[in-house]
Amino acid sequence: MTSDQAREIAILSQGIGRQIALLIDRQGRPYMVLIGDPGGIYIPDISSARRSTGRLRGLRLLHTHLSKEGLSQEDLMDLVFLRLDAMTVLTVDRMGGPVDIYEATLLPPNAENTPYRITGPVPYHSVETDYRAQVEAIEDELARSGAQLSKDATSSGQRDTAILVSVSTDPQYRQKISLEELADLADTAGVDSGGTMIQRVRALNPKTILGKGKLAELEVMALQANAGVILFDQELTPAQMRNLADVTERKILDRTQLILDIFAQHATSRSGKLQVELAQLQYTLPRLVGKNQALDRLMGGIGGRGPGETKLELDRRRVRDRITRIKKELGKLRKRRKATRLRRAKAGLPVVALVGYTNAGKSTLLNTLTQSEVLAENKLFATLDPTTRRLRFPQEQEIILTDTVGFIRKLPDELKEAFRATLEELEAADLLLHVTDAGHPELEVHAGAVEEILREMSLNEIPRILVLNKWDSLDAEGRSMVKNIFPGGIPASAIDRSTLRPLVSATLAKAFPGWHEEPTADLDPQAIEEEFFTVDEEFPDDIFDDEDDSSTT
Repeated sequence: MTSDQAREIAILSQGIGRQIALLIDRQGRPYMVLIGDPGGIYIPDISSARRSTGRLRGLRLLHTHLSKEGLSQEDLMDLVFLRLDAMTVLTVDRMGGPVDIYEATLLPPNAENTPYRITGPVPYHSVETDYRAQVEAIEDELARSGAQLSKDATSSGQRDTAILVSVSTDPQYRQKISLEELADLADTAGVDSGGTMIQRVRALNPKTILGKGKLAELEVMALQANAGVILFDQELTPAQMRNLADVTERKILDRTQLILDIFAQHATSRSGKLQVELAQLQYTLPRLVGKNQALDRLMGGIGGRGPGETKLELDRRRVRDRITRIKKELGKLRKRRKATRLRRAKAGLPVVALVGYTNAGKSTLLNTLTQSEVLAENKLFATLDPTTRRLRFPQEQEIILTDTVGFIRKLPDELKEAFRATLEELEAADLLLHVTDAGHPELEVHAGAVEEILREMSLNEIPRILVLNKWDSLDAEGRSMVKNIFPGGIPASAIDRSTLRPLVSATLAKAFPGWHEEPTADLDPQAIEEEFFTVDEEFPDDIFDDEDDSSTT
């Protein structure tokens, strides 16, 4: 900006008594000219300009202030949320003469965690900033920090980066633990964590869940981490989702959407896919708001005159129709599952169901007991579809062992309803094996969450055995502490077959009243293991008729 240009803008601004702003591109050309009022200026939608999560907008804003006031808080917020190359203020005196320049630019990650740098006041005729070189240096630094984050990622391939946010009335240590679980969920969904933000509040902001200052801090953090996703640990209301989308161009997700996405990735059977689709539609329906200007009203022909249906109403009606069809299909599947359970009941075999918090080791335990190869990964919700096996013991004793989907605290209501068909397997169970991760720091919370869900489903009357899995991960002090908290729990290690004898004995005692274990004091441990565990047989479970679901047995 030359001195002549500064004087001309200042004279025009003072002459009309309003602020004047110029959005200038990197070639120095005016992209847009804005006229405000004496105290501020309104910046319209500039989303058509460059949009990239890890880069700046490609525009800098220069505007006048009809006073000696420098950069205001609103100026800094606009700099952050619009990702401008720079925010420049030219102060104007009462005679219409230019005075000083104030400027703010966003900063790449730094040790002081400073979001932006402010310079000024500088006399207007002394400014010699090379804006193009300045913004290229900032973007190069942002690119290097983004590359470093990608390099540190634990998995290969291109993955999204998200900032994990918790806003709650809970103590911060609880929020931190919950964010660690959210990070595990994000990793399962294929998203890397680019940073976390925790805020304890007295009451949640009904509009944006966060205050504007924290939102600005969050936006800068996302820019510095090259994160395209903001992931909230709480479920957002439709209004909060819309308002957040209005102030940032990054994708806004909450905990429920993340869990639904994981379920959609892992569902393999027809039943599982239908249940996931139902949950997603039920979540989406109340969030279908706003109007599509291109298809606002459909008119024409006899019976079509008048306002007609909006595109939004058509979308809602289609979603409701699809929900109705899916519920009917799931109802049919539920009847077929019930018939299968009746056939099992006629066979007189006790049904033992594995329940527990996600990633507690249920599938691993099933594999070890039955020598199966059910998918078992160190990820949350690795197993969705129920898997059933028949396990045979000496003296012609047999049980049916069923693995079910893992539970999680804050389980979305949509999933509770959608997975009724899956969890109905538990209603036919004669015994529940509640598998826990004994080495997890939140063991009591996880166990309590599972018990709460069982109570909500009216399954708390079914006999249960608490399995303290991953016992080998604890030292002597940890084992003593866990036994004091859960004195009736049975220690086990699902990956070590020799540790499961006490669990099997307790299971048989519960499943077959009057059963007692034959004394085997003279046998060595290897012989005991070979005698006690016999080769299992796969239990055919003809729930589905579709060929692509034949693997669900």
